[in-house]
Amino acid sequence: MDRLQDESLTHPACPLCGRPIPPDVPQSLHHLVPKLRGGKGGPVVLLHHICHKEIHASLSESELARSYNTIAALRAHPRLARFIEWVVRRPPDFASKVPGARRQRRR
Repeated sequence: MDRLQDESLTHPACPLCGRPIPPDVPQSLHHLVPKLRGGKGGPVVLLHHICHKEIHASLSESELARSYNTIAALRAHPRLARFIEWVVRRPPDFASKVPGARRQRRR
């Protein structure tokens, strides 16, 4: 059994990328509906910190609340799908700046 398979049996998996989340890896809780948009006390998921940062770099709070409030919807978003394809080839403890430009803010 290789290291990645062994870790996947003993650590929770990131629902966005599917990689295991060892306890010593940067991680964070993501509110599926942002707290500022009515999600306080709502469902949260444990993600790699890099995955969580990519979600917020890609989508606004309003978009998250309106259209991307499930893991399936997040995984289907074009930018996040490309990110997932990229990050799954990295080890679970991989940490980096979020690749690509931040989303454009509307004025």
